[in-house]
Amino acid sequence: MPGEKTAERRQVADVVAERIEQLIVDGVLKSGQSLPSERRLCDKLGISRSALREGLKVLRGRGIIETRQGSGSYVAELTGPRDASPLMHLFSSQPRTLYDLLEVRALLEGESARLAALRGTEADFVLITRRYEEMLAAHAAPEGLDSQQHAHLDHAFHLAVCEASHNPVLVHTLQSLTDLMLSSVFASVNNLYHRPLSLKQLDRQHSRLYHAVIERLPEQAQRAARDHIHSIRDSLKEIEQEEQRLVRATLRLEGWA
Repeated sequence: MPGEKTAERRQVADVVAERIEQLIVDGVLKSGQSLPSERRLCDKLGISRSALREGLKVLRGRGIIETRQGSGSYVAELTGPRDASPLMHLFSSQPRTLYDLLEVRALLEGESARLAALRGTEADFVLITRRYEEMLAAHAAPEGLDSQQHAHLDHAFHLAVCEASHNPVLVHTLQSLTDLMLSSVFASVNNLYHRPLSLKQLDRQHSRLYHAVIERLPEQAQRAARDHIHSIRDSLKEIEQEEQRLVRATLRLEGWA
């Protein structure tokens, strides 16, 4: 009967949509990423093209998938326009927010590192290693990259650790803070990376975090992640105090005291 066929088609579409949604939640498909070809998706999911198209139609209706004329389908920006958020603007416009953000990073990244050491798979560790080695290679030739590129490599390493936690809510929470998170990484890059002693310290901290995670040492991984963020906070505060002392001394020298 026509009604039964419609219900069956709707059920298949919902099942396909849920399977693709799971890939997005698990971070296999990421916000803004183009979907694989229909043929590849059908092969991977073991479904027909008609079932796939019905499932994508459901996801488009939910705002999870966008189709762009001439370029295919993409995962939508699920966290919304971060740059347009008044709250994000207020956060990014206030310098003191940097230290608040570092507190949040210490909490979230400490827990994600602990979970990564407990739950990470060999595939996760391959990705973490790849990001770690890319970051180290950039540190070895700092004149070759600008601060923004260094910051993205640093952030990519920490995000790879977080993804190995296999806690989708934790991963998406950190991803929703990407713009603010990168502002704290930019601060450390701009203020610490050009200082040889600070760069060596950062490399040691990243090394402790990396080895604790891939050697499956959860408590050490959590402590390494938190110590790393706390060290960045303390170093930036010291730089800030140095600048304030310099300003005061200059004013006294020029007779403004």
